[in-house]
Amino acid sequence: MGKPTGFLEYERQENTDVPVSARITNFREFHEPLTPEKRRTQGARCMNCGVPFCQSAMKLNGMVTGCPLHNLIPEWNEEVYLGNDAHAFNRLAKTSNFPEFTGRVCPALCEKACINGMCGSPVTIHDNELFIIETAFKEGFIKPMPPKVRSGKKVAVIGSGPSGLATADTLNHRGHSVTVYERSDRIGGLLMYGIPNMKLDKSVILRRQALMEAEGVTFKTGVNVGVDVTAEELMKEYDAIVLCCGAKQARSLAGIDPKTMGGVYYAVDFLTSTTKAILDNDIASREMSELEAAGGYISAKGKNVVVVGGGDTGNDCIGTVIRHGCKSVTALEMMAQPPKERAANNPWPEWPKVEKTDYGHQEAIDRFGKDPRRYETTVKEAICDEKGNLKELVIAKVRFVDRKLEIVEGSEETIPCELLLIAAGFVGCERYVPEAFSVSVGPRGNVATAESAYTTDVPKVFTAGDIHRGQSLVVWGVAEGRACAQEVDKFLMGYSNL
Repeated sequence: MGKPTGFLEYERQENTDVPVSARITNFREFHEPLTPEKRRTQGARCMNCGVPFCQSAMKLNGMVTGCPLHNLIPEWNEEVYLGNDAHAFNRLAKTSNFPEFTGRVCPALCEKACINGMCGSPVTIHDNELFIIETAFKEGFIKPMPPKVRSGKKVAVIGSGPSGLATADTLNHRGHSVTVYERSDRIGGLLMYGIPNMKLDKSVILRRQALMEAEGVTFKTGVNVGVDVTAEELMKEYDAIVLCCGAKQARSLAGIDPKTMGGVYYAVDFLTSTTKAILDNDIASREMSELEAAGGYISAKGKNVVVVGGGDTGNDCIGTVIRHGCKSVTALEMMAQPPKERAANNPWPEWPKVEKTDYGHQEAIDRFGKDPRRYETTVKEAICDEKGNLKELVIAKVRFVDRKLEIVEGSEETIPCELLLIAAGFVGCERYVPEAFSVSVGPRGNVATAESAYTTDVPKVFTAGDIHRGQSLVVWGVAEGRACAQEVDKFLMGYSNL
């Protein structure tokens, strides 16, 4: 522990945010870091617990608390406080491939398990992590480190999201020759196109791509495995195949089809259109005015928008349509409103089942004067104009009776809506890649493996990430990629030192 009394002497201080009125005019990241001096006092708040729950990833009451990567959090917090930034980075890099991603978009399971949070405010682990990795890039601690010896084994990774990148990075450092296939025009999966730029600037992904390429990883973008190249061809060419294709089969709404109804889109398709327009038009400023002039994206300007789904993706949609200049935004959530504080049956260190007002909600409150969320509410009917374009929605209150969702009679309400974004989650992977490799898919739509394993029922074919565990967090994708790489390495070499 760098400073035994630090948690008593210093208050929690997070990175500051650009004011709403300024940040909604652009797609730039809006979290502003503390000075290094202030960051070091935040590192001093870490108590170096005898049993640090922050790095445990324990499952309590059906939910995980603590870091799935088992990051050595007390160790690098101490180094931050002492000013040993290179040592802090070395400890962080030992367990985490991409702290620059998790330091931006992770909901910080570690902080929810911090013992300081039991009676006060947890350590700013999330912000400390981002400080360490960005300092490492700035100071040149990070340099290409290609393996000195190659194993002679070739691995194909299908998909370049968090799990695919982590699998590739780990296996490459082990000495295997790795090629990553990505069907999109850029790597990153949902990191690139599912998370908006103001939350994760895409230059961060490109920076990591350049580093991995310098270390020997090959990326092939615009290649749709199962369509542009066959599974048989890859099975002949490579010693192992890893499926990291995500779980992109979006959950639909009954009676509403984005393919036939104008103004209805799945959330990821909507978010992708904005990010792609920014990148394709090389809008370095990330200014909304320049994006609007360039066009080529699904616009919410002047429209009444309804977002269905209360997760991170729904919140990202809210933040995006506000930047577009929407007329109004309403967010529908089927579940009941969570409490503001922990309930008695949800004690620390369990994951806190409390209401979270995220950046998109904050921006909507500032812009329109009210919280956009309407709980226990769903879409009952969509009404279109004579051209087939959405103009109104009939919404209604819902309740669960014997675990079945029922509409509350007489609660119907008609609201204007020209843009409906469906962010209701995902129901598994797109089947054509698993089918191409003849691997089994389980009842939840995920590639089937033994419990806590990554080997499929087809020899030399492995899987990791959302396609394996279902839609989840970036940190889980990285953790699965690392664990899968160890299993692949053992298959290739007969043992593993990963």
